[in-house]
Amino acid sequence: MIHDVTLYRDTYVDSITQLSGTRALVAADGVEWAAAAMATPANLDTLAAEGFDLDELADSGANDLFVAIRAESPDAVEGARSAGETAMFAERGGEQEGAAERLPRTLGEALALQPGSTVAVISVPGDYAALEAHKALSAGLDVLLFSDNVPVDAEVELKDRASRLGRLVMGPGAGTAMLGRTCLGFANVVRPGPVGVVAAAGTGAQEVACLLDRWGVGVTQVIGLGGRDLSAAVGGRMALAAIRELVADDATEAILLVSKPPDAGVAAEVLAAAKGKPLVAALIGVGDLPVPEGVTVTRTLEAGALAAAAAFGAAPDVTDELVALVKERCAALPARRTLVRGLFSGGTLCYESLVLLGDVLGRVYSNTPLSAELALPAPDGAHVCLDLGEEEYTKGRPHPMIDPEARIGLLREQGADPEVAAIVLDVVLGYGAHADPSADLAPVCREIIEGGGEGGGPQVVVHVLGTEGDPQGFEKQRKAFLDAGCLVPPTAARASLVAAALATRTPELAATAL
Repeated sequence: MIHDVTLYRDTYVDSITQLSGTRALVAADGVEWAAAAMATPANLDTLAAEGFDLDELADSGANDLFVAIRAESPDAVEGARSAGETAMFAERGGEQEGAAERLPRTLGEALALQPGSTVAVISVPGDYAALEAHKALSAGLDVLLFSDNVPVDAEVELKDRASRLGRLVMGPGAGTAMLGRTCLGFANVVRPGPVGVVAAAGTGAQEVACLLDRWGVGVTQVIGLGGRDLSAAVGGRMALAAIRELVADDATEAILLVSKPPDAGVAAEVLAAAKGKPLVAALIGVGDLPVPEGVTVTRTLEAGALAAAAAFGAAPDVTDELVALVKERCAALPARRTLVRGLFSGGTLCYESLVLLGDVLGRVYSNTPLSAELALPAPDGAHVCLDLGEEEYTKGRPHPMIDPEARIGLLREQGADPEVAAIVLDVVLGYGAHADPSADLAPVCREIIEGGGEGGGPQVVVHVLGTEGDPQGFEKQRKAFLDAGCLVPPTAARASLVAAALATRTPELAATAL
């Protein structure tokens, strides 16, 4: 096996581009392992752990890009490198040798080339992210801060300054937004409509926006906040700014706020900021909460989207035929199959699943637990939901939204467990996601459902998050999973309830009101 590393000095590319390059590398024939990344200490440690000689990278730094390939032959290395370079550099003006000279290297240079810009998307290592965001604010720009590992005090300082300037700082760790019909980060193509979405949860924002699109309602804006915005430390600084913007926007007739459980005091202030404009808050897992008049609080994304849609006369049936389908599948499951496994690419969707499965099944273990006592490792015979977008699963490999291969090994492993009744998968479509995830995942789902020895394997429950306007095509993706024998409920919450219904042999759970 050949280990090859190519270094591109002074060639910074953002994390989305790195992930695209890595996906192209690993998809090439004859490649066992590959990565495109910046030469940070952590990434070099990953290379060393994979058996690469770091001598040639001894004087590299965080502004240098490397492409590392472990493949079966020189031809395979060359083919993979070419595919990776094309993925990373083709849209940037040509081959990598001249890319650094042709691309702007500072925010000022970029603005000189595109002076009409109004938003800066920042994706640099966390140590530098706050500084770049301040530069963007000084240039009169709103900011989508994709970077994470930004200290809380730096986040507070940025958001205080943005508030004084009348600007937005979405993030840090904000991966989704749609402003002025322009998709930023991981985002879906949704129809225009009367609901403005404000979200401290990336895939949560995508889920509710897509549901509103499919139910014929539509969205004005999607404003990401970063996961910490509604914490006591950050105080809802950008949530307040975003809601005030949407209150003043005549095109926005209602607001849908999405978050994991917020600080109670912060939540009270943020909900009051709607000032009479209808607001629905989908606060995942939150119970009773005092709310102002005109505000509705739900504990799931589905319920939040339904409440927002109902304000505009939409009443979709999210339980149609599910009980009958689950009853049929329950009859085919051997008695020993009683466990649920969730393999999620979306952290918010994983969290919502933990809440719903916990209501029915009791303890559900995860790498993103609801409480510390439920943290992994899980004991034998436990229900488990994993957020495969977390660092322990993405170190040295692409995010599962970008590369379905990242889940296939775990999917096969859990499918072979004779005690597993149901496996839940989320498949996220849209910009930034894999071009055709069902092509990789659906055949493995079929293999698992039809395998498993006597009585067959576990059932696979798939939630496709997307719209028909997305590049992958919602109906095309959904049909591929249906044809593979999967159950494909209409919402993420409903997928978790279907899994719980299969595990407990209680089909009626699939139609539980939320």
